[in-house]
Amino acid sequence: MIIRTRWESISSHDDDTFEAYCAVPDGGPGPAVIVFQEIFGINDNMRGLADRLAEEGFIALVPDMFWRLERRFERKDESGIGDAFAMVERFDFNAGVEDIRSVHAHALNMDECTGKVGVMGFCLGGGLAFAAATMSRVEGRGPDAAVPYYGSPVNGLLGRVDDLECPTMFHYGNHDPFIPEEAIAEVEQAVSAKAHVVFHRYDAGHAFSNWDAPSMYQADAAELAWSRTIEFLHRTLR
Repeated sequence: MIIRTRWESISSHDDDTFEAYCAVPDGGPGPAVIVFQEIFGINDNMRGLADRLAEEGFIALVPDMFWRLERRFERKDESGIGDAFAMVERFDFNAGVEDIRSVHAHALNMDECTGKVGVMGFCLGGGLAFAAATMSRVEGRGPDAAVPYYGSPVNGLLGRVDDLECPTMFHYGNHDPFIPEEAIAEVEQAVSAKAHVVFHRYDAGHAFSNWDAPSMYQADAAELAWSRTIEFLHRTLR
């Protein structure tokens, strides 16, 4: 499928603007998927994932969640991990939640959007996707689906688990050096009673989906998780 890409300007709650990378299918409208970045910013990996979503017929938006610190911050691979961790340490999560709501509202109002919005994210973005699913409401409506990949901040947000109302698919690696087994088990237990939640584990480490980070990327796990994600998004957003 032919796709088109651009940068969207989004109005923040405090009268500023920030950007989101946008990829849309060239054949017509579709449901929207907001993709929340890893700590490396909106890099080739994030843009590539958005493009793949557009090829599946989704309107993909990747918001610049670090814009309050540095607009269009981007690091390509493990060599930028020091800069990336420094950004995370300065990141204001509460302001980030407000920005999530702004992106959510923007997606719903896009001409190409058919009215349903899913959220997904990786690492830091996995936590932001969980925050979106539990805290973002636009005119009383939350996201229609959520896919957090190895979300580092999720454990700190489990007090909101009762607000996880949309179909949700979690992806974790069993050998994640940044999210220990007991933390993964805590999330799994917290959502185990929810019939609309699916929980997947892989023989992989952290950031196994990130092809921009060769020491972390694990193709078999990445492609299996992606195929499950795409099937899930088609089923829940179409």
